[in-house]
Amino acid sequence: MNKMIKQAKQVQEKIVKMQEELREREIEASSGGGVVTVKVNGKQELVSIQIKPEAVDPDDLEMLEDLVLAAVNEGIRKSQEMVSSEMAKITGGFNIPGL
Repeated sequence: MNKMIKQAKQVQEKIVKMQEELREREIEASSGGGVVTVKVNGKQELVSIQIKPEAVDPDDLEMLEDLVLAAVNEGIRKSQEMVSSEMAKITGGFNIPGL
């Protein structure tokens, strides 16, 4: 029983360390052929947005809004995949709530 508790504690420590490391990692995603590019970290926080001048059409702001939305959503999705993949390496694929 003590061995299982010790192993669980080791897994927990690895998870905490990995979460800290993932906060520093950034994923990049773009839309519109690269006219809008975003970076999202491992906490699914938007870190930066870059918009090329050719993406800005004062007569069609809705298109720019759609491009930003698409890039941000893709960045968040990629970030979530990165976190899930890294955590699966530690947890052996077990789904642990709250991660």
